[in-house]
Amino acid sequence: MIRSKRATPLALAALLLAPLAAPAQQEPPAGEVREQVEVTEVLLDVLVTDARGNVILGLDESDFVVTEDGKPIELTDVVFYSNRRLLDPAPAASGRRPEVSEGTEDRYFVLFLDDQRTAALEAPRLLTQQMEAVRRARQWVAEELVPGDHVAVVSYDHKLKVHQDFTTDRAALDAGLAAAAKGKDPGGNWPSRIAGEPGASLRAGLPRGNELRDETTTIYDALQLLARAAGDIRGRKNLLYFGVGFGRLNSFGQYTPDPRYYDDTVRALNDHNVAFYAVDLTPPGTEHALSDALNQISGETGGKYYFNTTNFLTPLRQVSEENSGYYLLSYTATHPAGADGFQKVKVAARNPEFRVRAREGYVFGQS
Repeated sequence: MIRSKRATPLALAALLLAPLAAPAQQEPPAGEVREQVEVTEVLLDVLVTDARGNVILGLDESDFVVTEDGKPIELTDVVFYSNRRLLDPAPAASGRRPEVSEGTEDRYFVLFLDDQRTAALEAPRLLTQQMEAVRRARQWVAEELVPGDHVAVVSYDHKLKVHQDFTTDRAALDAGLAAAAKGKDPGGNWPSRIAGEPGASLRAGLPRGNELRDETTTIYDALQLLARAAGDIRGRKNLLYFGVGFGRLNSFGQYTPDPRYYDDTVRALNDHNVAFYAVDLTPPGTEHALSDALNQISGETGGKYYFNTTNFLTPLRQVSEENSGYYLLSYTATHPAGADGFQKVKVAARNPEFRVRAREGYVFGQS
């Protein structure tokens, strides 16, 4: 059963924490100490598909198992969101017909090109792979987008470049992808670029002018800023990263998360409802240590890692298809008053044949 608590889901940033009013507390008896706690509401967006990637419809609270630190959580609400255009309205395998949120849901995609021009001096095939990925992305924009799909185009090469803010304009997106493929520098995020752009915007939430360059000296900085810039946009945001990975290798050539940047980056993505989908540009059949980095950050943010790709249109289609519908799970959680941190969460479906992907936790307190 899906309850009709509509106001909460419509306020989503898909992993959103909102303080709840605490009931009045009586003074404890003399000698008794009560721990002060803060109650928060957690909203967690969850993708549920079958083995072929088809969205599962018709689930409710009883179909999910959610735990924090191994302790079961009682869900207060489950609402299904979709753009409706891509979904078969037939009932789910459970026999229940899903209650779809009122109105169609817009979808948001950020195409993020980690420019390989410098690396291509030592590995020329990387540039060939990059150009092919851009070609397929342009094809996806021209042929696969549906009404309500908002796409932005950014790249990274020692600094973040915004080639096209969120738009539904296919011609503008094609031009943005062409500029990204050439490594063209659109300049800083000057106020004149923001004026007159209605609707959802990344630029509006990014540093202005040369500050954008100065504050994105690492790709981790760029990802964190993008996540925060997208945070006020309602709904799930899908960042499709095209590159070969990033991070540091230990003395044995193995990937190890950089403690200076990695945790903060994952928390920013999770806290602002941005799922990281990694599309590895490494030529098929090539093994490399940073594949572990791409797999880890994708898994921890509710995305997916694509590798050994022979046609870059395939992951674009799959990401689009699996994001045609998602569930918003709601529950209340308590933490000691004044505490802050990152709470890990595990989400599973009771039906073992269903595949579930959700971000691994949420930020509470002032973190």
